[in-house]
Amino acid sequence: MAQLLYRLGRFSFRRRRLVAGLWVLVLVLLVVGALTLGGKTVDTFSIPGTESQEALDALKRDLPDAGGASLTVVVEAPKGQALTDAVTKTAVADVVTQATKLPGVVAVFDPYQSGRIDRTGTVGLISVQYAKGDDELTSADREAFDGLAADGTPQRPRVVPGGVSGGPPEIGASEVIGVAVAALVLVVTFGSLVAAGMTLLTALFGVIAGMCGLLLVTAVVDVSSTAPILALMLGLAVGIDYALFISSRHRTQLAAGLPAEESVARATATAGSAVLFAGATVVIALAGLSIVGVPFLTAMGLAAAGTVLTAVLVALTLLPAMLGFTGTRILPRGLRSRGAHARKTEDAGFGFRWARWVIRLRVPVLIVVVAGLGALSVPTREMRLALPDNGTAPAGSHQRIAYDLTTAAFGAGANGPLLVVIRGPRGDTVSSLAGRVTAGVRKLGDVAAVGPGPANAAGTTRVIMVTPNSGPSSEETAQLVHDLRDSVELLAGGTTSVAVTGATAVAVDVSQKLTSALPRYLFVVIGLSFLLLLLAFRSVLVPLKATAGFLLTMGATFGITVGVFQLGWAADVFGVDRPGPLVSFLPIIMMGVLFGLAMDYEVFIVSRVREDFVHGGPPTDATAAAATVAGVGHGARVVTAAALIMAAVFGGFVLIEDPTIKTIGFGLAIGVLIDAFVVRMTLVPAVLSLLGRRAWAFPRWLDRITPRVDIEGESLDRQREAETPELVKV
Repeated sequence: MAQLLYRLGRFSFRRRRLVAGLWVLVLVLLVVGALTLGGKTVDTFSIPGTESQEALDALKRDLPDAGGASLTVVVEAPKGQALTDAVTKTAVADVVTQATKLPGVVAVFDPYQSGRIDRTGTVGLISVQYAKGDDELTSADREAFDGLAADGTPQRPRVVPGGVSGGPPEIGASEVIGVAVAALVLVVTFGSLVAAGMTLLTALFGVIAGMCGLLLVTAVVDVSSTAPILALMLGLAVGIDYALFISSRHRTQLAAGLPAEESVARATATAGSAVLFAGATVVIALAGLSIVGVPFLTAMGLAAAGTVLTAVLVALTLLPAMLGFTGTRILPRGLRSRGAHARKTEDAGFGFRWARWVIRLRVPVLIVVVAGLGALSVPTREMRLALPDNGTAPAGSHQRIAYDLTTAAFGAGANGPLLVVIRGPRGDTVSSLAGRVTAGVRKLGDVAAVGPGPANAAGTTRVIMVTPNSGPSSEETAQLVHDLRDSVELLAGGTTSVAVTGATAVAVDVSQKLTSALPRYLFVVIGLSFLLLLLAFRSVLVPLKATAGFLLTMGATFGITVGVFQLGWAADVFGVDRPGPLVSFLPIIMMGVLFGLAMDYEVFIVSRVREDFVHGGPPTDATAAAATVAGVGHGARVVTAAALIMAAVFGGFVLIEDPTIKTIGFGLAIGVLIDAFVVRMTLVPAVLSLLGRRAWAFPRWLDRITPRVDIEGESLDRQREAETPELVKV
């Protein structure tokens, strides 16, 4: 591995104009392709094969007018008036007329027809039925529907369109703040504008290439609107980190007097090996989302994995070429003249002092870290999961206002009615069964209302509308879905089927599927990554320690996230105006992403520890302790910068109003800080010092069958010593 990357780094350095030109050409082609062929993202969540989705698909076939998106417009009478007043009635009729003229609308039901007027007579609901499904509504459809909005006046009612997604989250100035903080950290870390600018430039290059590739994919595959945001988060974070890690190693070697070409090649071979393995763990964790069996989650994971893979390729090829262009300008002015003398005081840095302190107090440190992270994990026991609804939409948005008005007038359950779909070969049989189902549903708890819905001309497909007392994302509504299914299952039989569906039921099924798939996902991803780390470090205990540290990170991260977004701790500080359940795919996304990123830091630090252990003399406990101090000391500055950069990039997304993106950004930022500073830079050296040389023990039988990848560049040292014995090692 080291030899291959060494040759790749040297080639990129020597043929830097060719490599840079090829990457520019690739980027231009991707940008042109994205602009001309790129598709659109979707905002719905479904799982083929579930009862709710199959019933919804059948409803679209049998009752096309009822199978599409059903949106709601809330009308509120002027103060002191009622919807039944003649003037207000005329105004509502105008709104209905406008709604019927919207593109794609097949039916509109005013509140007087449907009886959807509250007891005070001041709030009514207009149902707008589209032929298209929720996932097929375009931005133009959303804008046209949103155009129905009107502020109330003494003569006209207030009109609030709700029940439709606001479209994909917007990327704006908040993310620029994260990038600006990342740039500042790079300048402080490198002490050179050239080094900081080059690192940031190559990372942005990779992000643009990855995002354009993702936009091309949306032309042929449905991609969730959250996927590009996640890909952008990761692309920026890992792109900067990978470039930082290789550039930092190159700068150290260059300052020690190594020629630029040799330094770039060796940095690509050693630090590049760590980048390759770190990137592989991230890709495995993200691509592993496909085993869950949820299409939108698979697309999300593969999209982010593609962006990370692009970042790795850029770091291993374009970055060495750019380092060739910068020469010694990557060093601060003072270091350009000091040369090898820069090494004399390197072991006095904070990272070295921190490592020695942790090793000296390793037992108390272990106790405090494990107990502290365990305490932070306690709120995880109260974690509730659900898909987002308009009750969590940004405050002040039409969706949120409509949700709140509907809740106040009709109860929270009116925002997410359930559909009981009855299908059979004979209309009379279906009609009879519908009567029994209606009577049975009325006996269930948490049911606010039951009424007939649409039916086809032959009467072979009928819909019963069930309005829960509780909101769409509540535990009570999820239980009602299960109770409904249990009760109607006893009534159906033969050729007649009864199924519970609707957007709320689909959300319940998605959450249940994700929860049940989580253990399998963890087993597969952690297992594969364990094998990868075993291959990289040729140790059994080190991968085990890495996995245990990750579990501590996840527990604390989930605990803090639940505390803020569900329990409302410091909610105002983070812009959480309505605490509630976490989005159902958050745990699996955060586990996948944070596992990959945690292994980044593990590889960055421990690969240097192993490198020093391999090169440090006899394999004794003293050698292991010295290697731990050296590895943490050399890696502390880079890992600190990398963690701060990742936290800044992820933290920038906390400023987005979209609650899903806000929660993901917060969780990833907190997780990165905990893992880098508490687990990898504190817990890891404490455990390694306790294990001593046993940390690097490797059974002989396993050693014989495990391929050697030489992540620490040992073969390079042997080769260089044979060619130039007088070469000073760096």
